[in-house]
Amino acid sequence: MTTLPNRPNTALLVVDVQNGVVNTSHNRDEVIANINTLIAKARSEAVPVIWVQHSSDELKPDSTPWEYVPELTREATEPLVHKRYGDSFEATDLESVLAERGVGRLVVTGAQTDACIRSTLHGAIVRGYDATLVADAHTTEDLTPYGAPAPQQVIAHTNLYWEWQEAPGRKGGTVTTADVTF
Repeated sequence: MTTLPNRPNTALLVVDVQNGVVNTSHNRDEVIANINTLIAKARSEAVPVIWVQHSSDELKPDSTPWEYVPELTREATEPLVHKRYGDSFEATDLESVLAERGVGRLVVTGAQTDACIRSTLHGAIVRGYDATLVADAHTTEDLTPYGAPAPQQVIAHTNLYWEWQEAPGRKGGTVTTADVTF
């Protein structure tokens, strides 16, 4: 349903599953296992897997916190998009990577739910993409000391509101790992 012309393909987006991002995240191991399941499925169906990696003062390039978690392995042929902002499209080459592959629909996984995942989902919709959030393949850390709801509530709320997200000619939605179709 994307509004992007000649973009019939789907891609799996793996956002910021880095040591320094998910080391204390809610249901870390289960989320990473689900992402691995999705990566295997995407590869078996020749669906592009696009990796996004955040850099910041806390996530300095080539440092251990900046690296992807060891449980996930990127193949050399899979694009890696480097970013410095929450929205994976902002000041990156993600759009050109997706255009080269004819992608108009994204299946989104990763971290953090209330930051980069949320920003990327909204960034995708406003740019004309369909964007499906995998309900059990994203996570966030506990930010309750700063006034945020508990992580499970943040995740549940994001799944709830994204299920009904749409715009003219574009659709959001959520799905579980077991029910993902590419």
